[in-house]
Amino acid sequence: MPSTSVQDFELPATGSQTFRLSAMAERHLVLYFYPKDNTPGCTTEGEQFRDAHESFKAAGCKVLGISRDSMKSHENFKAKMQFPFDLLCDEAELACNLFGVIKMKNMYGKQVRGIERSTFVLDRHGVILREWRGVKVPGHVAEVLACVQAL
Repeated sequence: MPSTSVQDFELPATGSQTFRLSAMAERHLVLYFYPKDNTPGCTTEGEQFRDAHESFKAAGCKVLGISRDSMKSHENFKAKMQFPFDLLCDEAELACNLFGVIKMKNMYGKQVRGIERSTFVLDRHGVILREWRGVKVPGHVAEVLACVQAL
């Protein structure tokens, strides 16, 4: 895949912070987009990123989760699951649109717009080094970690 540079963006983050892509200091960044706080697949995925967090840090990598949920929902989800990383609030779908993760999905027989579970590894300049779309949770975090450790 040719490397693609992502347009700079800014989103509110948990802990009353603001995340700005261009201000990122880590060597690498993992952005994982997930459909909804407190749902089974999203909880499992978050738990796996939480459990591997020290390994990502050791590889010089920051992990951030992004969904369209409200900041209140994110704060509650982060506290409940004891996530050591921040969640970004993308209610206006700014980052979702930059990364092209909004898709039509079938839910209970109806077509709905939603986030397709996707993960991106970026370098400190906002260049996408690797992407996964239509992610299935089992084994995914281990694959992302192996990718980051190999960079």
